[in-house]
Amino acid sequence: MKILIAGGAGYLGSVLGPKLLERGYEVDVVDLFWFGNHLPEQIGVIHKDIFDINVEDLEPYQQVVFLAGLSNDPMAEFSPSQNFIFNAAAPAYLAYIAKKAKVKRYVYASSCSVYGYTDNELFDETRPVSSSYPYGISKLQGEQAVMNLMDDTFSVISLRKGTVSGYSPRMRLDLIINTMFKNGVRNREITVNNPSIWRPIISIDDATNAYIRAIEASERISGIFNVASGNYTVGEVGDLVKMAIEEQLGIRVNLTIHHKKDFRNYKVSIEKAENMLSFHPNHDVKCIVKNLVENMVSFQDWDNPQYYNIETLKLLAAKSSGLRTLAEVA
Repeated sequence: MKILIAGGAGYLGSVLGPKLLERGYEVDVVDLFWFGNHLPEQIGVIHKDIFDINVEDLEPYQQVVFLAGLSNDPMAEFSPSQNFIFNAAAPAYLAYIAKKAKVKRYVYASSCSVYGYTDNELFDETRPVSSSYPYGISKLQGEQAVMNLMDDTFSVISLRKGTVSGYSPRMRLDLIINTMFKNGVRNREITVNNPSIWRPIISIDDATNAYIRAIEASERISGIFNVASGNYTVGEVGDLVKMAIEEQLGIRVNLTIHHKKDFRNYKVSIEKAENMLSFHPNHDVKCIVKNLVENMVSFQDWDNPQYYNIETLKLLAAKSSGLRTLAEVA
């Protein structure tokens, strides 16, 4: 099977692509490579804007995976207009072209952020979404657009992921556990802004395995699926990261707790993904920290702007008065 990953040179794609190669798939990536290319040479590279992709470009592929777009709230709030283009219009356009090219399946990278504030209820995929932030709204718009194209000949799977953390060759230090790890190791201090809010967390290994489960699911399966390694309060995540650093690196880490308001609070059920995709997460917070410790030598340039998506976006904006659509910032 031949698979195209849009945004495949990013944080998640740089782990997913090699895993798919190991399973015998042919893999190409379409990307603008804002963060360089950390992919093995066996992966085909297409340096192209998503909106320049046409039907003929997609005809060789049986599946398309969309990992592209602006990847977090700071980026979306920095440029709301570009956020809605990259996260809503781009996945809709690519899915439309994929269907015309007779691609069999389209896998979309959604986010649990679409749930907004759930008041400590466990939400499954049937529950209402209520995000009032640009990022969550745009991810939902992209999801609704691609799901509308689903039919008996075009399977569409949307994975609503928790916050991803862990090591990738295209490293990020602007994700909850990765940020706490950096601050704990570098500054010997972890700051928690609101210990009571809930977040679904997913390790990068569990996240890439979720995409593999989606790719390898029966062609008759379509739908929206929550995927996470577990639900945690942010205070608990801080405690677990602190303990794991101290245990694995033998250094003392202080924990500073604030009580700042945050209107993003959600925890999710993954029962549907377990039952229909056979997605079973294997990595908790301690495993994620262990993964970071084992690869720490590769990303100790803590201030490298390429480890922070918002910093790279600002640098690109400073170089150009108008951003063209990107193929990947995730």
